Amino acid sequence: MAHRARRHRPMAQINVVPYIDVMLVLLVIFMVTAPMLQQGVEIQLPQAPSRPLQETKRVEPIVVQVGADGRFYLKPVRVPIPETALAAAVRRERAADPRRPVYVEGDRTVAYARVVQALVLLKEAGVGDVGLITEPPSPPEE
Repeated sequence: MAHRARRHRPMAQINVVPYIDVMLVLLVIFMVTAPMLQQGVEIQLPQAPSRPLQETKRVEPIVVQVGADGRFYLKPVRVPIPETALAAAVRRERAADPRRPVYVEGDRTVAYARVVQALVLLKEAGVGDVGLITEPPSPPEE
């Protein structure tokens, strides 16, 4: 009886097929939902004839938005920021690079006083040079 009983050892392999299936489902979900995500607040910019800025280096600007509701937003966050916290938030954003440009996007329907208030708050934050963002006028209909 030289016959030995063979012992079967369990194989130590991970079945990755279920993981691949889950990853493909997540990929499809993200591909469908990504275009639906909105960056920032919906702002209807006023139209004004102006030239686009010449970009020397690709630096992400700080954009303060004044929504149609009169509230302030710090782009790209969609959460309103209180007036009392706006100057501190801009100071924090500019701490790493004080040369970052700062722009104000004001909705065309908002009261002018709210845009001026944003400019005053930016001045308090130590920003001396602020740009206003507008849309180019639409071409005349022929």
